[in-house]
Amino acid sequence: MDVRILQNGPAERTDLHSSIDEAGALGLSADFPNGPDLVSGRPLTSRDYKTLVLAALGGALEFYDFIIFIFFAQAVGQLFFPAEIPDWLRQFQTLSIFAVGYFVRPLGGILIAHFGDLLGRKRMFLIGIVLMTVATLAMGLLPTYREIGALAPTLLLLLRILQGAAVGGEVPGAWVFVAEHVPANRVGFACGTLTAGLTVGILLGSTMATTVNSLFTPAEILAWAWRLPFVFGGALGLGAVCLRRLLHETPVFEEIRKRKALAEELPLKAVLRDHRGAVIVSMLLTWLLSAAIVVVILMTPQLLQKQGVPLTTALKANNVATLSLIAGNIIWGAIIDRIGPGRFFAVGCGLLGVSIWLFYTQSATAPSLLLPLYALTGLFVGIVGGVPYAMVCAFPGRIRFSGVSFSYNVAYAIFGGLTPLFISLLLPSLPLAHLYYLLALCALGSAVGLGLWRAERRKEKKDSLLARVKG
Repeated sequence: MDVRILQNGPAERTDLHSSIDEAGALGLSADFPNGPDLVSGRPLTSRDYKTLVLAALGGALEFYDFIIFIFFAQAVGQLFFPAEIPDWLRQFQTLSIFAVGYFVRPLGGILIAHFGDLLGRKRMFLIGIVLMTVATLAMGLLPTYREIGALAPTLLLLLRILQGAAVGGEVPGAWVFVAEHVPANRVGFACGTLTAGLTVGILLGSTMATTVNSLFTPAEILAWAWRLPFVFGGALGLGAVCLRRLLHETPVFEEIRKRKALAEELPLKAVLRDHRGAVIVSMLLTWLLSAAIVVVILMTPQLLQKQGVPLTTALKANNVATLSLIAGNIIWGAIIDRIGPGRFFAVGCGLLGVSIWLFYTQSATAPSLLLPLYALTGLFVGIVGGVPYAMVCAFPGRIRFSGVSFSYNVAYAIFGGLTPLFISLLLPSLPLAHLYYLLALCALGSAVGLGLWRAERRKEKKDSLLARVKG
C-alpha cells in the first residue's frame, strides 16, 4: 500500500521520509500549527470549544438543508411536475433532482477546496454555508408548476445543484477547519465532534418531517406547509452565517501564508501526482463510512420492515441508533487521538463487524433485542468518526483541503450512490446481502488499519534511530 509519509514543514522531505515512502508506509502529517502553545499535551481552550460548537452547529444546519428535500419528495413531485404524467415518472424525476446533489458534490468540493488552499479556509467555509442557505430558502419560496410551468422544475434543479456544490465543500472543509484549529493531540475529537454535528442534521430533518406530517393534513402540506421546512432551514442558515463570521482563519493556513508556502500550482494536480497513496487510503475509508451510514442508518428501517418489523418500531429504533451514532462519533474520535489510526481501524472495524452481525442476525427473530442491538450497532458505526482524522492527517497543509475534498467527495459519490442499488439488486436472491456487504467492508477497514499500524511502527523505529544518531 503506497501511502506517503508527510513531513513537518511546507515542502521538503528528508531522505529518511523518502525511504519510508519507498517502504509503502503512512505517517501522520505533522503539518499542524507550530509553536509552544500547540504541544501535544495542551488542553482544549475555550476558543477551541467555541470553534467546535460553531462549526458543528453550521454543519448540522447545512446537512439538514441538504437532506430535507428527500423527506418531502412526494409533495415536491406533485407540485413541480405535470399532474397528468404517471406517478412513477413523477417520482423518478423528483428523485433524480435529489440525486443530482450527490453527483455535483465532487465538482463543487474540488472548486471550493481549490480556493480554500489558496485564499483561506474561513472564506470558503463561509461561502459554502451562504450558498446552501440561499438555495434552501429559495426552494421554499419557489413558484410551482401550476404557476410558472416547466420553469419550476428547472429552477428546482439549479437550486439543487447549488446545494450539492455547497455540501461538497462544507463537509471536508469543516473537517479541515476544526483539525487545523485544535491541538494536534485532539484532532480526532474535533473531527468526531464535527461528524456528530452532521449526524444531528439528519436527525433534525427527520424530526422536522415527522412534526410537519403530524401537525398538518396532506392537503395543507400540498397547499403551503411543505414550504416550512425549507424556509426554516434557510432562516437558521442565515443565523449560522452570522455565527461563522465570528470564527478566525486556521493557524495552519496563516502559518503557511506567512511562510509564503502556498501551493504554487493547481492544488489538485499536486494531490494526484504526489499523494496518490493517501488518496487511495482516504477513498477506501470513505467507502467504509458511506456504507455504514447508508446501510445501517438510512436503509435499515425499510430492511427491517421487510422482515416483519412494524415500521413505527423500526423508525423508533432507528432514532435511538442515530443518537448512539452521535455519541459514538465523539467517543471514538477521542479514542483515535490516543491510539492512532492503525490500531483504531484494525480493531475497531472488527468490533463493528461483530455488532453488525449480531444486529442483523438476531434482531428480526428476537424483537426484544432490536432496540439494544441497534443502539449498540449505532455506537460502533460511530467508528467512522475516525475517518476524517486519517484523511486530514494524510495530506500536508498547503493542499490538505483539496486532498480531503477530492478523496471524500469522489468516493462518496460513487459508493454512496451505488450502494443502495447494489444491495437492492442482490436482496431478492440473497436476503442478507446488506450484512455480507458490510462485513466485507469491515474486513477491508481492518486490512487498511493493519497497513497503517505497520507503517506507524516502522516510522517509530526510524524516528527512534534518527534521534539516537542525533543524540
